[in-house]
Amino acid sequence: MPPPSKLAVATSSVRRLIKEEASYHKELEQQKARIKKLEADMSDENAEFQLKQERQAVEETKNVLPTVRTKIAQALKDLEEQLVCEGSEAPAEEVTKAKEAIADGKKALQEIS
Repeated sequence: MPPPSKLAVATSSVRRLIKEEASYHKELEQQKARIKKLEADMSDENAEFQLKQERQAVEETKNVLPTVRTKIAQALKDLEEQLVCEGSEAPAEEVTKAKEAIADGKKALQEIS
């Protein structure tokens, strides 16, 4: 089995980063829900500490998002360059997947902004 082409690798990279960014957003929502739950039930003697830890986790997750956005933008740029370089020589299926990944990546960046 031949190794994947550079176009396939770049396409996979964009798709992986989109999924990673979505998982960070999902994690952020879960963390916020845990904070609300802790704030509602402060009867536990350890609740204040747990609340502090959850808030710190939210901030850390928020701090990761700009880095992921930058990586998505760079991966999109790389994929577009690969598509221009290999587009005419690559199998039609790979070109289609690459174009879909570019569209998904641009959509993800627009939703983020």
